[in-house]
Amino acid sequence: MRPQFVLFGSSIVQHSYYEGWGATISHLYARKVDVILRGYAAWNSRRALQIVDKIFPKNATEQPALVIVYFGGNDSYRPYPSGVGPHVPLEEYIENMRKIAIHIKSLSETTRIIFLSPPPINEAQISNNINEFGQLIRTNEACRIYSEACLEMCREENIKAIDMWSLIQTRDDWRDVCFIDGVHLSIEGSKIVSDEILKVINEAEWKPSLYWHDMSVEFGEDSPYDPVLPDGVTTINVSNMPFP
Repeated sequence: MRPQFVLFGSSIVQHSYYEGWGATISHLYARKVDVILRGYAAWNSRRALQIVDKIFPKNATEQPALVIVYFGGNDSYRPYPSGVGPHVPLEEYIENMRKIAIHIKSLSETTRIIFLSPPPINEAQISNNINEFGQLIRTNEACRIYSEACLEMCREENIKAIDMWSLIQTRDDWRDVCFIDGVHLSIEGSKIVSDEILKVINEAEWKPSLYWHDMSVEFGEDSPYDPVLPDGVTTINVSNMPFP
């Protein structure tokens, strides 16, 4: 069986195949890995924790080689007085993410994990971002706080993590080019994320390596049916050539 990579998270994951970072990962790992999308738009860490053992059952025949996890942007919403909505208090968010991490780590000794911290947002680009009291519902400062909390938890649990909040803001024009709607990533924003994910995988001292270039190709052997060069005799094996 091919190794499995699972992308688990909220809308940043669910929509990652819309010209996004998930599509890039799936493209590069074609014929090497089954990339499984488990994205749930609008979910927070509380809801994710409730179903993590259904997404990742401990008795599964095949456990994932890599799990990329993202939750937090929805948790950082301003709370509604009614108590409904996606907001999760910071301390609960930290413990929810810790429990998710511990569960995934318990799946197998070779299951690797990368957490993505909440990215920044462009408050001015978000529609209907004011509540009835004239307050911003989503703020970039709240994203920073939840991002730093996620990263600290990952350091404590010895899990690889990507600081998306800082990473995306390394571009001077990040507010203008990195989002579709102020929250979800554009092509440019997704490229920053996919490049960093690949960098982390490449630099990780995991054995076996999970970097796409190092992994074996399914049915990658030479064949007389391969494309033929202009000499009319020599064939060329294209099984491990990314396109374009």
